[in-house]
Amino acid sequence: MTMRRNQFESKHFFEDDKHITDSQVWHFVSAPHLQTMKVTVNVHEPGTEQGYLFVAPYTMYGENMVGQTGALILDEAGNPVWFKSDTPEKQNRNFRMQVYHGLPVLTTWHGTISGTESANPRLPIGDPLPGAVFQIFNQHYQLIETVEAQNGYTADVHEFTITERNTALFTAVKQVPADLTVYGGPAKGYIDNFAIQEVDLSTGELLYEWDVLAHVDPANSMVPVTAAAESKGIWDCFHVNSVEEGPDHTLLISMRNMSAIYHIDKVTGEIIWQLGGKQSDFTFEQGAEFSWQHHARYRKKNRISLFDNACCATPDSPPAGASRGLILQLDEQHMTAKVDRTYFHDPPIHASHQGNMQQLPNGNQLIGWGQGPYVSEFKYAGNTEGNPALHMIYDMHFPGDNFTYRAFKNEWVGLPLEPPDMRVGVYGKQIAIIYMSWNGATEVEAWKVLAGWNPYAMAVVAFKERNGFETTVKLDGVCPYFQVCALDGVGAVIGKSRMVCAPISWVNLGCKSSWS
Repeated sequence: MTMRRNQFESKHFFEDDKHITDSQVWHFVSAPHLQTMKVTVNVHEPGTEQGYLFVAPYTMYGENMVGQTGALILDEAGNPVWFKSDTPEKQNRNFRMQVYHGLPVLTTWHGTISGTESANPRLPIGDPLPGAVFQIFNQHYQLIETVEAQNGYTADVHEFTITERNTALFTAVKQVPADLTVYGGPAKGYIDNFAIQEVDLSTGELLYEWDVLAHVDPANSMVPVTAAAESKGIWDCFHVNSVEEGPDHTLLISMRNMSAIYHIDKVTGEIIWQLGGKQSDFTFEQGAEFSWQHHARYRKKNRISLFDNACCATPDSPPAGASRGLILQLDEQHMTAKVDRTYFHDPPIHASHQGNMQQLPNGNQLIGWGQGPYVSEFKYAGNTEGNPALHMIYDMHFPGDNFTYRAFKNEWVGLPLEPPDMRVGVYGKQIAIIYMSWNGATEVEAWKVLAGWNPYAMAVVAFKERNGFETTVKLDGVCPYFQVCALDGVGAVIGKSRMVCAPISWVNLGCKSSWS
């Protein structure tokens, strides 16, 4: 049977093709559409927790983006594992692994963030523009759920958690008309109001809503009402940036612009206590104060953790200092808070915005430094500002002005449905280089290369252990047809590329192969 050449893909290039080279951006021959940033691993010592790193790089304030924005999974060496690129005007935030109906999934906020689209935003910096959504992807990287906020709110960038009940708990925001004269502002202004919403992921039904403005006095904000002039009269007095469910139907809510964390009775809606800010119910022992914080989380034994930005000092907030991961011990009988652990970066980082702190299964702490832009892993014992290198066993740095809102580390099994990608490089008359990759496939341990003069009579010509995102094989013989197979840890084929045929001009050279 005579085969028409257009029945097969023709992915090839010649030695005189011009390639973009950029030390800060990955350029893959087999996947040229993926151009994610290159990271630098500064510290990698024994004792790190197993897993992949989940980040979502982007920039703000008009800064140039290195590589494409998008959702990115990395291995500890800094190699991309999966990258979902996005258009420049879109961002992903809070990209992470969660569990939905007992299965691992990927979740992310997706939309456009005020402050990325112009230097003079119409909403407060960091707010989502209308149309933002939360997304859930399965292990095949298929979008299986899209979640929107309700009651006129927009899906907020800061939090989206799938609960054990298979509901979604998240932050939402909308601009509420308000007379701000009582606070020293205009009569016709707006308050950037937040809500905590919970929806049934199966039906979309709104199950719960906690309205911030109904419970928290804007007068206690650390942000003066005059700041509203920078965002078309909208006062971002609260800036909710995390929420977590706790024991006994409680919520832990962080409000950056209050420099405070609130412990909420989810049933009654009442504030049980406030930690930090102008109306703190706790007194702080030496070194325990924080400011402009992110990512408050419950810990065992009456402790909480948070990312302390320690920035942007005002007359009402503590002095600015180095940002840190912070675990506090709370005494609810005497209403005191003291330092349990701290995690400083070496060298010091002063992150004015963003950041998070994740407890890993082995007790280590992963810190995303937000604007930093670093991701670090520490042994649980922590360190001090005077000895920041102590127990910092992993450190990754982003290029340029790129950063990620949060960073997470988890084990993950990715099973893409798309076939592996491959491309053939033609050099002279007797050399072919095979480039192969499989975006998102975590189970690939090695590659098998097949070639032949007949697409129905292919022979194995090479094996190669997987080497980062893209693996290459140099062949000293040539044939017109190529295919690669991805192998798992026991050598079983788990994926096959499409057949690739070499250019006619090359085949017509009459090249001979020792393995055809």
